[in-house]
Amino acid sequence: MTLPEDPIVLELLPEFILDWLQQIEAEFHDILEAQDEQRLYRLGHTLKGSCLQFGLETAAQLGITLMEHSKSQNWEAARAMYEPIRNYFLEAQTVLQAKGLMK
Repeated sequence: MTLPEDPIVLELLPEFILDWLQQIEAEFHDILEAQDEQRLYRLGHTLKGSCLQFGLETAAQLGITLMEHSKSQNWEAARAMYEPIRNYFLEAQTVLQAKGLMK
């Protein structure tokens, strides 16, 4: 995982990572259970856009994929995205902790 070099972005990144972990935990399964295409698309779109601003291109691509699953209403494929998205942010958290940027 490549971290952004901008010191301001690095300072904000720990909170960003924690916020995404909380959001995924709080919303992902509810959205899928309700099969809410619009909310799933919005979650993917927000994931894509916000992660691109932090230089997290892999996570942004996960957001794009989630948006595609929303459009096709492929709920099983969308459900399978939970672990990769969650694991990405957990890995980011571990990397930040190892670098002393996060408790």
